[in-house]
Amino acid sequence: MIRKGTYVLRIDLGADAEIRVGALGTLSFSKGTYVYAGSAMGGLDQRLGRHLSKDKKVRWHIDNLTMAADSVSALESYPDFIPECSLAQLCMECGMTPVHDGFGCSDCRCRTHLFKAEGQSLERLVDTAGLRPFHQSH
Repeated sequence: MIRKGTYVLRIDLGADAEIRVGALGTLSFSKGTYVYAGSAMGGLDQRLGRHLSKDKKVRWHIDNLTMAADSVSALESYPDFIPECSLAQLCMECGMTPVHDGFGCSDCRCRTHLFKAEGQSLERLVDTAGLRPFHQSH
């Protein structure tokens, strides 16, 4: 069974970093926790498994960041998923700061799908959106 849904990635950087991100160029990332909102209509388990792996070809903006991260974990919006752009909007409503205009949103009109999480913003998002931890054993 192919599960379809949306997700957020929690990406932790232990130090400031300069990372080349395709056409966006070299971007600065300060130490901390980042949250990326994404969708996987072709298969949630496969997409999240790929995002969590370090053994992959860089294909999307987010791949550059996950490859440089100290740790990456995923939370899923499934089975009654929140649309990807609505999930990105919720990130802001829960107190996250938008990071790097155009990151991960080349196929929509959003400002970005990448956010810096500080304080209790990630916990608020998890509660508000009803997100659940992703486990690769599906």
